[in-house]
Amino acid sequence: MKTANEAKLPLKSTTRVATSSMYDISINSIDGKPIRLQEFKGKKILFVNVASQCGFTKQYKALQQLNDQFLDELVVIGLPCNQFGKQEPGDSSEIVSFCELNFGVSFLLTEKIYVKGSKQHPLYAWLTSKHLNGKKNSSVKWNFQKYLISEKGVLIDYFYSLTKPMSSKILKHLS
Repeated sequence: MKTANEAKLPLKSTTRVATSSMYDISINSIDGKPIRLQEFKGKKILFVNVASQCGFTKQYKALQQLNDQFLDELVVIGLPCNQFGKQEPGDSSEIVSFCELNFGVSFLLTEKIYVKGSKQHPLYAWLTSKHLNGKKNSSVKWNFQKYLISEKGVLIDYFYSLTKPMSSKILKHLS
């Protein structure tokens, strides 16, 4: 039986509200032009930290396939990062050339960023912080970790490098 004081307490909410919107974060494309993330409202976004000299680099091909297959409902965004094994040493033009030549990449690539540490890009601060994204904390473990965002800018889930882009773990959230 509830005491008089317990009966007056408000029910605890299980709803988590993000303290900031992913759509308000600024980031530039690999050619230095601002990307307006709010332009992707209504589509899911898959953010992937990428590197050209990684054992997972072959995932570029499947990321392009995913992008092409779900063009109307998904935006794939590759974010070059040199923090894991220094596996993305190139400059912007080298990265673009490598991706196009070896994997036919046409999905959006951003400027090279930091995904962890004191220089962490605000986008990755949002992706990895429950306080900001309203869902869960995470840390980026290696290249090709994936973060899936809903059509409304809500974090759906994240997937470690071993999860292939065409995995059922990701595909179940599409279509």
